[in-house]
Parts: sequence; structure tokens; C-alpha cells
Amino acid sequence: MAAISSADAMSAEELRALVPQLQQLTEKYKQAEALQKALFDISELANSVSELSRLYPAIHEIIAGMMNAQNFFVAMFDQSGEVVEFVYFVDQFDELMVRQMPAAKLMSGLTGYILRSGNSLFLTKENFKETTQGLGIENLGADAVDWIGVPLKRGAQVIGAMVVQSYDDAIRYSDKDLELLLFVSQHIVNALDRVKNREITEKTIRDRTRQLRQINQELQEEIQERQKIESLQQALFEISELSARVEQDMEVFYASLHGVLARLLSAPNCYIALLDDQRQNLVFPYFSDEKDKTAAPRPVSKGLTEYVIDSGQAALIDAIRAQELVAQGMLDPAVSERMKERSNSWLGSPLVVKGEIVGIVAVQTYDNKKTYSLKDLELLKFVSHHIAVAMERKRAADALQEYSQQLADKVKERTEELYKTNQHLKKQIEERKEIELKLIHDAHHDALTDLPNRVMFSNRLELAVANKRRHPENNFAVLFIDLDRFKLINDTIGHHAGDMFLIEVSKRIAECIRGHDLLARLGGDEFVILLDSLEQEEDAEEVASRIIELLSKPYMLDDKEMYSGASIGIAFVQSWYGSAEEVIRDADAAMYQAKALGRGRYISFDTSMRERLLEELELENQFRHMLKEGLFECYCQPATNIINKQWIYLECYVRWLHPTLGKVKREQFWQVAEHSGLTIEMDRFMLDKACQLLNAAQMGASDFPVGTKVALNLSINHLIQKKLVDQLLEQIAEAGVEPSQLVLEFDENALNRRSQHVLPALKHLKKAGITLVLDNFGSGLASLSYLYSYPFDYVKIDHRFIKSLPRSSKNLKMIQSVLSIAEHLGFQLIAEGIQNKEQLDALLDIGCELIQGAYVAPSRPLLDYIPEPSRQAL
Repeated sequence: MAAISSADAMSAEELRALVPQLQQLTEKYKQAEALQKALFDISELANSVSELSRLYPAIHEIIAGMMNAQNFFVAMFDQSGEVVEFVYFVDQFDELMVRQMPAAKLMSGLTGYILRSGNSLFLTKENFKETTQGLGIENLGADAVDWIGVPLKRGAQVIGAMVVQSYDDAIRYSDKDLELLLFVSQHIVNALDRVKNREITEKTIRDRTRQLRQINQELQEEIQERQKIESLQQALFEISELSARVEQDMEVFYASLHGVLARLLSAPNCYIALLDDQRQNLVFPYFSDEKDKTAAPRPVSKGLTEYVIDSGQAALIDAIRAQELVAQGMLDPAVSERMKERSNSWLGSPLVVKGEIVGIVAVQTYDNKKTYSLKDLELLKFVSHHIAVAMERKRAADALQEYSQQLADKVKERTEELYKTNQHLKKQIEERKEIELKLIHDAHHDALTDLPNRVMFSNRLELAVANKRRHPENNFAVLFIDLDRFKLINDTIGHHAGDMFLIEVSKRIAECIRGHDLLARLGGDEFVILLDSLEQEEDAEEVASRIIELLSKPYMLDDKEMYSGASIGIAFVQSWYGSAEEVIRDADAAMYQAKALGRGRYISFDTSMRERLLEELELENQFRHMLKEGLFECYCQPATNIINKQWIYLECYVRWLHPTLGKVKREQFWQVAEHSGLTIEMDRFMLDKACQLLNAAQMGASDFPVGTKVALNLSINHLIQKKLVDQLLEQIAEAGVEPSQLVLEFDENALNRRSQHVLPALKHLKKAGITLVLDNFGSGLASLSYLYSYPFDYVKIDHRFIKSLPRSSKNLKMIQSVLSIAEHLGFQLIAEGIQNKEQLDALLDIGCELIQGAYVAPSRPLLDYIPEPSRQAL
């Protein structure tokens, strides 16, 4: 026994010495990986984001992925205007009321020091006062625990500053954080410049397009105006012809004149009124009206006709103007009332013969939606003159003939001018058409490779889909091509070389297809091909093989030999496809399947792929419904101390029995929750069930020992934001449950993905009194760091290690080592997944007393632990 104890002590000594080394190597690997990912993400942002307002939050998220950046801002310095603009500002204590302020106001502060000196600045609460006094800096904001600021430079010019700060003593920065910010700052400046240039370019394009649209609109308006002029000239010509033909039958002349007026303006109702020789009565040689069939001669009174004759001016009169004339004593009130009832709009113009007014010509409407304008009035005035001329011709035929000749000459001259103008307009229209054709080409082709883009490809594919439905014997196929190593090439030798690479790829692919096939670039490194009129499906596979072979050959880019490859998905157009997007979607799915199988290959789409996609969609929809209605079935299983038979806690979990798929595995269950974005809602549902169980247990459940804690698995997403942790504690308080009654389990694999963000949240939960458990220990890559640095009360060995006992002595020794570490680091080890006596005996032999599994205590429905009177509440 003494020998065994000595061996155990030596093993613990070795492990204690090994832990810092492993932790240091792990931390170094994580930092390098995080930095590489950050640079990659910044490059992706520069390619994908077109607006600066979307770039800054994305940069914040990238910085937060490498260090704690809860308080972060970016200030840009406009030296020409001597203005500093805080383009992005997130701070838990300071609130920025003004985004832009004079540089002179800030130059004495911390940010101003960086902008004027171009130097970085790292302040801690220990050196803050000494450093700021030595540099002559005033603190203009809230006091921080740590403060790091780095300049953003374009060459030697300082264009801004990037700052992170901490107000929490638990969150401290180091020189490594300063080096990290300095390293990525130049990449951020490059990304800012590229996004800003793209933003300026797109704005220029939009402005130019708007100008062209406005020019085109003005051109159309000018054409319409010219057409009106031409129509008016034609009307004048017709009136002249009518005047020349009129001899004795004035009724025919008046009717023909009404027809001409109706083409120039709205003239459903028209009449001509003349004074008799004594100028005491009005006669109506022509009268056409919708309301009144005839108009008998009448004495001169205070009517609309008399008003025009008395004033000697053409007039536009509606109901409002009529009331004004009544008030002035110039119109009979009955006329005004009738106009109001009929919604009258009336135009009248005097007929003048040898300088004397002999009558008027008038038009009117009874529709308030078709009122007259001043332009109509001017037109009627013009026409009335010609009517008067025609009437004068009755008295002086020779003079009228001479006038008609002059009018004809004038019309001819104006017609020639109009012809010349139309020729000029026609030339301008041709020029505009050429511009439009250029715009149409640019809208349907990729700017880099000049290949058709997604719009043009989709249109062509829609035709192929329609053709397949009408002629099933015709065969088409879509090849979806995704390039390998494109991002590496772009990041390694620059975007210019990346562009040259894409152009070369497009040329190589074009060599592998026929002239009537269509090659297009969807964007980035994705290309698609529409193979037209295939004889058999094997032809598409042969084309895919040629493309993969040709793209795998070396590329010379900036005197460097580079290699790439391609993964290709093939979708054959079938009669049941409804749209081009469906075909592209299936080809894309096949391409991802090819990637998953190892890249550099092609895969043809089959219905099983769609069935899997539909199954996943159906599973997600069913999950949403189950969660919304609270229909998930809850089960409980205790974790037990096998020595004294007492429960450590009772773990609650959800079991999902799908009506068609059967029992859904736990991993698939949480994967569906992640994809549907409902992990937080699922956590709240489980927490609600756990709180209800604790409240109901106080009523005296026979199978629920007094004081037993209740555990549940919680998503790591709950630890990413401080407000979510606060909401979690608020939910516990509102349920009337003490935090010390709850146990929260967190999966190690999830911690691996977001570990840099969760430590403060775990400490917050621990401080509130909640028991913390690290679940599935041993399944991830950085397990030792969790044991050493994180405040877990219990650690659960992954069930896959237990499953191999007792035959795997290697796994047994690993568990024994963790037990030894647990004694020194202050946590307890739980073995989960015990299925038989042999596994239990093996664990007891090495001193593992805390266990969980079906062999010791099988799972039971949650309702089994609830007293009968309390079940209705659940």
C-alpha cells in the first residue's frame, strides 16, 4: 500500500509540473489561431462589406474574439477639417452625446495624444497617474482599470485611433494585448480604405445612374413637348384648311372646329355665342352639350358669356371664381349655383372681328377630375383668333385668302424646323440607346472576368427548366464549382494576384466546355456552368473531370508557383424543377457533399440529399412547435455518491420522441436548437421546469430527498453576454428559487469554441451561489486549462471513457489521474454513463465514488418526482 501511495504522489508531482507547460502551449496555439482567424475575417470584411457603418461593429466582434473588448471605440481624425469623429463607440460607463467634435478639444486627452503623436499608449491603474503626468495628458473620460490605444496609420499619416478599456479589476490587459492591437491595426486600416473606396465607387455609380435617368426623363419630356407642338401645328393646319373650305355652311365649319379642339384639350361641351346687330341679344349658331340639348337666343344679362364680352379677355372660371364674380356684382348668383352643382370648369375666349368683339367660343366640363388650366386657356385664346378670322373671311374673302396663304407658309416653316429638331432628337436617342446597351451588358456580366453573372445565368437556366418541362427528352446539367485555396492565395500574394488567378481559372474552365454551354461567375470563387443538349449524363461527369484536372495544374502568379483545385456539384435539370434557383440549390448541395468527402472531386445530386435537407427542415419546424407549445418531455436522473447512497443532485434533461424519426439523439437535438437560433429559449424552458420541480418538491415529494439540488445542461450562448447572465438570475429570483438549489452543466466542446468570453460569466454565477459542472470532460482539446483556471465544482468524465471500462487500462489510468488532480485543485469527479456492474467495480477500485448512469439509477419522467396535487401546475 505504501508503494502505491508513493507512485500516486509521484504521478501527481509529474502532472503538477506538466500542467503549466501544457497550458502555455495551449494558450500560445490558441492565440496564434485567433490572430490568424482575425486577419482572415478582416480580409473577408474588406471583400464583402460595402458600407463603413457595417464594418466597425464587425471589427469590434473580431477584436472581442481575441481579447476582452467590452468597451471599445474607433475615432477618425480629419486633419484638413481639424475634426475628430467617433465613428464607433461602445462603453458601459461613458455615453457619447456628440459623435463629432473639434480636434483641439480632444488633443489634451488620451485619444488626442495618440492622434497627435502617432504612438500607442498602454495605461494601467498602477501607472496611470505617473504616465499621464509625464506625457502631459488630461483624462477626459471615466477612470478605467486598464486602457490601451493604438494609432491607425496610412503610411506615416495618423488617420485615427482604436481603443479598448476595462473598468473591472477582474479584466486586465497585458503587453501581448497591446502587440495584438498594433499588429491588426494596419490590416484594419487597409480594410477601412478598401470599404471606403468601394462605398465611394458605388455612390459615384448611383449618382451617374441617377443623372442618366434624369437626362432620359428630361429627354422624354422634351419629346412629349415636341409632340404637343407638332399636334398643335397639325391642328392649326386643319383649322386653316377648314377656313379655306367654308363658304355658306358655317354649321359644318363649327362642328369640324369642335373636333379639332377635342384633340387639343378636353372639350366634351362646346358652344359659340354671337351678339346680334343691336348688341342686345345672344344667339348660339353652334351648341353641343351633355346637359342641355339646345340653347335658345336670350337677352344680354349677367352670364359667363357676357362677362368675357364685357372684359374683352379670355377667362377660366370654376365654382370658386364664379362666387368671387357674384360678390363683385358681375355674375348672376343662379349661374354660380348651377356651376357648383354641376362641378363646372369653363373656358371662354372672345371672338374679335376688325377690333370689335362679336361673340365668344367656350368649352366646359362637368367633371371635377378634369378641370382646365391656364395652358388650356392660352390654347383656346389662340384658337378663338382663327375662328374670328374665318368669320371675317365671310366679309372679305380676298383678305382671308391672303391670310390663309401666310398661315400655310408659316406652318410649313415651323414644320421644317420641327423636322430638323426631330432629326437632332433622333440622333440623341440613338446615343442614349448605346449607353443603355452598355448598362444592360454591365448589369448582366461580372466586372472582373466579363463572364455572365448570377442574373444572366438564372435567366438562361429558367429557359432550360421551361424547355425540359416541354421537351423531357432534352438534357441539361448545372455544374457548381468552388475553388480550393483561393482565400490562401488572396491573403498570401495579394488581391491583385487573386484577381489574376480568377481570370486564369475562368479561361481554363472555358476550355473544357462547348461554345453553346454557359459559364458564369456567381461571386468570390464560385463558378457555375449550364451544359446544354447533353446526350447522356456521363458527359457532364466527363466535363467535371476535365475541369478538376485542368484546375489542379500549377499557376504562375507574381512569379510564384501556386496550386489550387476544385470541388464540383452536378445537378441534372429534371422536369419537376420549378425554378432556376432550385437547380442551383441542388448543385450547391452536391458541391458541399463533394467538399465533405475530401475536395478535388465531383458529386452528382440525388434525391437523398434533398430528403436529408427536407428532413432537417421538418425537424427544425417540429422543434419550434414543440418548444412554443412546451410539449417536450422532461426526464430526470440523479448523480449519486455510491458509498452513502445519497444524491449529489438530480439532473433534468429533455427527451424528444419524434412521431416519424423516433428518438432524436441528444447531439442532434442541440444541433437543431443551434441552427434554429433557439438555444436561449430552450435554456429558459429547462430552467423553468427545474424551478417548478424545486417549488413542487417543497410540498413533500416522496422520491425527492429534502435539500436535493436540481441540475440542467445550459447552452454556452448564455455566457456570452452579461445581460443574458443577469436575465438568467432574474428568472431564478422570479421563480422563488434560491440559486444554491441549482446546478448548471456546461459542455466542454462548447467551451472550446468560446472559452475566452465565458470565464467572467462563470465567476458571476459562482458568486451568486450556483453549483457549476464541466460536462463531457475529455472530449475537447483544452481540458486541463478548464480544470486549472475555471471555478467548476464538479467535473464529469465523458461517457465514452466509461464505456470502454474495464477493458481499457489506458482510460482507467486517465480517470485515476484526473481524480488525483481533483484532490489538489478542489473539485469532485463524477463518472457518467455507468451501464453495468463491471464498469462500477472498476471505478470503485480507483476511488471514484460519484457516479451517474442507468445501472445505478435509471432515468424517470419529471412528473414521477412531483406530488399529485402539484402536477396540474406543470
